[in-house]
Amino acid sequence: ALLREATRIRLMSDVPLGAFLSGGIDSSAVVALMAEAMSEPVKTFSIGFEDESFDETPFARQVAQQYGTEHHEFIVKPDALAVLPDLVWAYGEPFADSSALPTYYVAKMTRQHVTVALNGDGGDEAFAGYERYLAEQLGSRYTQLPAWLRTGIIAPLTRRLPEPGGRKNPVRRFKNFILAQESPADRRYVRWLMLMDNATKQRLYTPDFAQRMAGIDAVQWMVDAQQACDSTDPLDRLLFADNTTYLPDDLLVKVDIAAMQHSLEPRSPFLDHELAEFAARLPAHYKLRGRTNKYILKKALEKHLPANILYRDKRGFAVPIDRWFRAEMRQVAYAVLLDQRTLNRGLFDGQAVRTLLDEHSSGRMNHRHRIWELLMLELWYRSYVDRPRSALTGPAEGIL
Repeated sequence: ALLREATRIRLMSDVPLGAFLSGGIDSSAVVALMAEAMSEPVKTFSIGFEDESFDETPFARQVAQQYGTEHHEFIVKPDALAVLPDLVWAYGEPFADSSALPTYYVAKMTRQHVTVALNGDGGDEAFAGYERYLAEQLGSRYTQLPAWLRTGIIAPLTRRLPEPGGRKNPVRRFKNFILAQESPADRRYVRWLMLMDNATKQRLYTPDFAQRMAGIDAVQWMVDAQQACDSTDPLDRLLFADNTTYLPDDLLVKVDIAAMQHSLEPRSPFLDHELAEFAARLPAHYKLRGRTNKYILKKALEKHLPANILYRDKRGFAVPIDRWFRAEMRQVAYAVLLDQRTLNRGLFDGQAVRTLLDEHSSGRMNHRHRIWELLMLELWYRSYVDRPRSALTGPAEGIL
């Protein structure tokens, strides 16, 4: 009832409106309740990829057909990376969330048809939708194993495992899980959010930059966020941290800038204060029960959405950049990150960066997020730092 009302009041508009539809639970729920409240078909918009492990358009299409929406789709291909200068310019800071790319495109497509778009942002943070919440719960059990077994045998063997590509590769997921357990309890959760751990940073930094960065703890912000929560329940503390850091500082920034760049207004029913307050008051076992995330939300939606939408594995809004950096975008990554202009900044060691790129290109390791992060940082430098102030009137040309 709270979600229905939160959706209804966000349908008030003097201009055409529609909805982002990813095929996940949250956006599908919003579309279902929009269709219930509207007299005309809902306009829905989805982004897909040629890589099936990342593409959710079949699920979005299923929901669209169920509710008779006016559905639109766009397939993001590697050649879409030509938009990177525009993307870097729009965000104005080194924004390293690669899902900004499809968000930018879905906002552009959506604005061609409507002026307001509802979305499912906030549902994961309210009802514990991320797999990392379950991983943290399992991790607390794993750490009860004898220390000699965890640190003397399991962890060293795990480090030797390759990091193959693939969205849900079990080897990579196992490796991430085991290595995350090496951190203290209040720092372990950050490992699931990190693009680079401290060891990787130290390998990449030049000696001078490493000295300049000495003593700076990039993890403490998440520790502080967990400690600011007045609940003693571990899941509550993680949800509080995500609601005060990851959601406002990444996800909402990503959507808001991508939307406003195309004069589109995003609205998020799951961020309604009454719904958010209700979710925050719920005991943790209503959100994560056994291996089921979003337990109470899924139960509430069973009359509105089919089981294969509600109970399939979460994919999230990710991009197949691991394959792109081994194929179509490999040359761009090498050219930009090993360019003398990049290395002369004195931040990163050229041989260490080359090793990172080579390990990824060979398929031995999966450094997709790290390469994207380095690339976005350098393109930001070229867009905002290298140009004179008088030239900062639009996207930079010739930076790729």
